[in-house]
This record gives sequence, C-alpha cells and structure tokens, in this order.
Amino acid sequence: MLALNRFGMGPRPGSILAIASDPRGALLEDLDRHTVSPAAAAALPDAAKAFRIVNEANARRQAKTMAAKKAREQAKRQQDASAAMAPAAAGSAEADADVKAAAEAVPDPGRQFYLDEAKVRTETALTAEIGFAERLVWFWSNHFCISADKIQSMSGAYEREAIRPHVLGRFTDLLLAAESHQAMLFYLDNTVSMGAGSIAGLNRSLGLNENLAREILELHTLGVRSGYGQDDVIAFANILTGWTLLAPGADPERGGEFIFNPRLHEPGAQTVLGKSYADEGVGQGRAVLRDLAAHPATAAHVAGKLARHFIADQPPQELVDELARVFRDTAGDLKETAKALVASPAAWTLPPTKLRRPSEWGVAMVRAAGITEVDGLRFTQGQRLLGEPLWRPSSPKGYADDEPSWIDGLGRRIDVANVFAERISGQVDPQFVTETVLQSCVSAEMKQAVAQAESRQQALVLLFMSADFQRR
Repeated sequence: MLALNRFGMGPRPGSILAIASDPRGALLEDLDRHTVSPAAAAALPDAAKAFRIVNEANARRQAKTMAAKKAREQAKRQQDASAAMAPAAAGSAEADADVKAAAEAVPDPGRQFYLDEAKVRTETALTAEIGFAERLVWFWSNHFCISADKIQSMSGAYEREAIRPHVLGRFTDLLLAAESHQAMLFYLDNTVSMGAGSIAGLNRSLGLNENLAREILELHTLGVRSGYGQDDVIAFANILTGWTLLAPGADPERGGEFIFNPRLHEPGAQTVLGKSYADEGVGQGRAVLRDLAAHPATAAHVAGKLARHFIADQPPQELVDELARVFRDTAGDLKETAKALVASPAAWTLPPTKLRRPSEWGVAMVRAAGITEVDGLRFTQGQRLLGEPLWRPSSPKGYADDEPSWIDGLGRRIDVANVFAERISGQVDPQFVTETVLQSCVSAEMKQAVAQAESRQQALVLLFMSADFQRR
C-alpha cells in the first residue's frame, strides 16, 4: 500500500487491511495520534542532565588517570635510583598498565545514553500504526541535524526535546527550539563564539564563530543562492553571540542548560537581509529567526525538501509550489503543510521510485517481520554498516535524500538482510509476510520467487532485497 510505504514506516501485520478503506484519512489520523513524548522516554535523562553526568564521569576518569600517572612517575624515580635494570623495566610496564586500567575504570555513560535513546526511537517507529508522524520526526531531525560524534550524550535528547514536540506545530517554534538547544550550540561551536566588542572578547582576544549563523541561513531556512551574503552571515553571527550553555563546573545543578551570556554578546544593532535589529539581548537573535521563518525563500526551501523526501528525487514543481503556498499562507503550520502533501494528486499517482534510505529500509524490514523490540547496540551497528549511522551525519547538511547517494550501498544491505533473515527464519514465515503483511506491495513475480526459494532464509533475503521492498 502506497500510504504505508511512501508516507509511513512500511507495512506490519494487519496494517494494510486496517487502512485499506481510506488510506488518506488514515494518514491524517496518524498525525492526530502523534506522540510528543513516547512513554519509554520517561526513563531517559534530559539533555542537560546527560551532559552533567558525562562531564562528571570525564572528571572522575581524568582524576583517576592523573593519580595513576603520578604513581608511575614516582615509581620511575625510584627505578632511576636503582642500578637493577630488569626490575625497572618490569615496574614501568606494570605502571603503564595501571594508567590504562585507571582510564578504563570509569565507563562513558554517554555511550549508554545513545544506545538507550536509539532503542526508544526505533521501537517507537516499529510500533507506530502507520508512521507518518514518525517519518516527519526523522525528516526534521535530519534537516536540523547534529552529530553524536561531537555530542553523543545529547544526541537523542536533542531530537526528543527540540524536534519531536514541534514537527506538527509552527516552523517558527521548531526553528527556535532547534537553534537554541544546547546540542546545536555545541555542535556548531556557538559556545566558543564571542563578539569582538563584547566584555569577554575584549578581555580574552577570542573571536567570532560563524558556523551556526551560516548553517541557519544556508541549510535550515533560506537555502543556498537565496539572496544573503557574507555580511549577513557575520551580522547574524554577532547577534547569536552569547547563546551558549551553562558549564557544569560553574553550576552542578543546572550545568548543560541553555543560557544567554551577555558577557559574550556583541553589543549594538546589526543588519541582516537589509533589516536592522536593535540589541535586545537574546531577543535580538529570536527576532531574526522569526523573520527567517516567515521569509518566502524558507517556504520554497522547506517545500522542496519535503517533496523530495516523500515523493521523488525530482518532484513536480507544481507540488513544490503548492506546499510552499500552504506554508506561507498558514504562517509555517507544519501540520497543514503535511496535510497538503497527502492531498496532492502527485503523491498518489507517481510511481514508487524513491530508494529507501538505510534507516527506512531497516525499520521497514523489522516491521514486516512483526518485531517490535530491538537491541539498541545491534541496530546501531547495522546502521553504521549500511553507511547511515544514527545521528552521525558527516556534515551539517545531514544525510542525502537522493538515490545516487545510497545506490552503491545495496551490496551491504544483502549482508544485513542475510544476518537478519537467519536470525528470524525459525519464527517468521516468508509466505505470511508476502501474502498477509505486504500483500499488494509485492509483485506476482516476487511472490513466486519467494515460494520457490530453497529455504526460509533465502526467501526472506529475496523479499527484503527486492525492488518492491527497496523502493517507496
């Protein structure tokens, strides 16, 4: 069923039959069922708390390592005073081992936070009735991406706190939440940015960092070649100085939370895109973000990305124009924009040519098997093998959303499909999957190939690697 594949996370047992009478209506109902905070997330720490816990663990690890190094240096001094060389060599080796053991004695809690967040996110997608709202969470998380390679402890909490609550609200609110979140400020180095004329800048001779301002303009709002220049980037970067997070060492109770630090902020009015913004502290940056959210170029940029993600690598221009119009007319109402996407004739008439990204394919495969629980470590390892490690894009552009970027990785999907099929073949009947779970999503030729396979494992691999299953 097109609705489940194009807009959702793929069919699972019973889902095609459940929406067959009114697929469009089912998609709209799925938006109404959107879970702002999955129940399983209640046990997860918020971003600031996770940051504090990791900071404390790092401090303890450093203290243990320093103590071990001091012990090693003391042992070396004692050895240097001795004329016996063999015992000295043995003692040195033992001391080095003690330093390594000290460093490993305090595990990194950020790694476990990441795996726990991955499990909750994946299982939320697996258990969704359709998954349209979840797909929107994934889309906007990639649009406003950060990287766990730089801020692992906050990566999942960022999506839960800044993205998930706003994907069906106003784009302005989503933009403000994403850009002021601690994880984004840390990822794009705004925590080390200070105005040249600020108190901190004058005292410390440190300078401006343009990363956040540039990516907001180029990637998050207006898009490339939309009329802004380097002067706008610099002015906006100055406006965003002071947007930072509270250091855990300065406040053990609130460390990691967003703060506006006026000591870092460049004083005075700034001009962005021809408009002057008075210095109102944190309000200066918020004013620019609100204007960027309402800019016509932002509507066009967002509309193009939505159409490309859900419909086709080269979506019809009339579809992009209609989405942009709805976005503008509703002041960036993302739920209305999503409804316009579903209402578009192109969404239902164009063939399923989109190649599923690795993350989408992996979840669709597990859903088709009727599995609702995953091992966070195993799943994230599979994502890494497929070239789309969770919350780890190689640049602020996020993961690409076109076929050429992923087609060369189909060989690795065979390996993953083989491992998964071997693990589930004892419990999952491929005939049941093709005839009951996927139904019309699978061609007659593929059903025949599955029926004639030499084993359940081979049949499942053929199914999961088929063009019918790879595309949406």
